[in-house]
Amino acid sequence: MASQREIKRRIRSIKNTAQITKAMQMVAASRMRRAQQQVTDTRAYAQHIRGIVADISRRSGADDHPLLTKRDGGRVEIVVLTPDRGLAGSLVVNMNREAVRLAERVGGDIRVVAVGRKGRDFALRMRWKLVAEFTNVGDHPEASVVGPVAQQILDDFENDAVDSVYLVYSEFVSTLRQTPRAVQLLPVVAPEQAEEDVPQLGGPWNYEPDDPQAVLSALLPRYIEFTMYQALLETKASEHSSRMVAMSNATDNANELASDLTLLANKARQAEITKEIAEISGAAEALRTG
Repeated sequence: MASQREIKRRIRSIKNTAQITKAMQMVAASRMRRAQQQVTDTRAYAQHIRGIVADISRRSGADDHPLLTKRDGGRVEIVVLTPDRGLAGSLVVNMNREAVRLAERVGGDIRVVAVGRKGRDFALRMRWKLVAEFTNVGDHPEASVVGPVAQQILDDFENDAVDSVYLVYSEFVSTLRQTPRAVQLLPVVAPEQAEEDVPQLGGPWNYEPDDPQAVLSALLPRYIEFTMYQALLETKASEHSSRMVAMSNATDNANELASDLTLLANKARQAEITKEIAEISGAAEALRTG
């Protein structure tokens, strides 16, 4: 059994760790509430822009637009949205696994655009070709953050450097549940009006100019950019939620371990007292019989 002094030193260390994880839990909880509000505020816009893309694509039949045309080829670009920091439970591992599953499913020549340090580091470990990286996007990113990312993938696709582009992110479902997702960005697959999450557009819509190609040329880059922004907000909300839960569990485990060590310290103290009493009794008996 460890000495009483050593056990007390471990208890102090664990209690200090519990204070740190408790503070991190409170910070994550504060950031999570704001991130959840951002996700809620932007979901309606995301649904409506999908509905508009579906409507104009259906009515115009402009399938020959460059961003809508399917290409034959195995050059695949994956945009991976991950946190910059760790201590977020299994979130990063699940997202990296989703990226691997996507790469195995689509096959071909894989190249990566990493948004976040964790995705960048994983791409390097997997020896995927890293064409661009974007880090330090902040805990509550603005829409302008995804502009350079969207321009990067649009340039790669329009310059015929890749045949398809996919997006890997974490969908925020609830505080205790975050689901990794992989969606196709390019070529754009227009949402179907029958989808439940795409609002039914009532009444006739008029577009100016009266040229489907011109409208799509202006709308589709905006659609891609906002799809990435919505995915980034979902990932940030997932990150803060997962970190809050992970730090809560760490705090509980540290407190439980400190309680167990306190009990062990009491047992060690009792053993030392018993030993001292036995030594005193033995010495007294030796003096009496000596």
